[in-house]
Amino acid sequence: MADRSPALRIITSAARESLKPLGLAQQGRSRLWIDDHGWWLGVVEFTPPRTAGSGLYVGAMWLWHDVEHLSFHVDGGRVGAELFRTEDQFTRLAFDLGRQAAASVVALRETFPALPDAARYLMSRPVRGGYLWDGFDAGIAAALIGAPDMARHHFDRVLREDPLVPWMIEAQEKARELHALAPDRDAVVAWVTRAIDSCRRKLGLEPVPLVLS
Repeated sequence: MADRSPALRIITSAARESLKPLGLAQQGRSRLWIDDHGWWLGVVEFTPPRTAGSGLYVGAMWLWHDVEHLSFHVDGGRVGAELFRTEDQFTRLAFDLGRQAAASVVALRETFPALPDAARYLMSRPVRGGYLWDGFDAGIAAALIGAPDMARHHFDRVLREDPLVPWMIEAQEKARELHALAPDRDAVVAWVTRAIDSCRRKLGLEPVPLVLS
């Protein structure tokens, strides 16, 4: 059954006021809003607490992961749950969350205006043990900007992880394939384009021309 609570109605109104002018699209009637950049998404979720109210989570998703669900690969900002007590009280909170969401979206756009900017960000992140996707994303970005040695360095990080669960085995298989392709930028672009196109279909997003440069 659809959530028809006053809290959802108010947070939806606040999100529309703050996010629609920026060009974001609401996912159906959900608490999710999408900022579509073709090869990456800005994702805004007005996270529901256990009781009525809302929190906020904003992040970036790299579509080369080719998954069927929205993900947060870069943290763009979080706000803990604000509880609904009265409509007046929650309306003020909701519109403040909407403004914070809009500011976080703009910040992500300014951080990742083009692929080279994303590559610099991903390759400069401190190494975190156990964070397999950090190396995977940095490797892809490096290969896409024509830095095969750096790409292989990051893919090697992925391949050194102990594959404890099936998704890690799958990630390492992809990293091994991309490690071999890294010196051939055209081949990497073709691989990434196929993955992004597939991910967009799975997420119900319209096909768009991709500019991976």
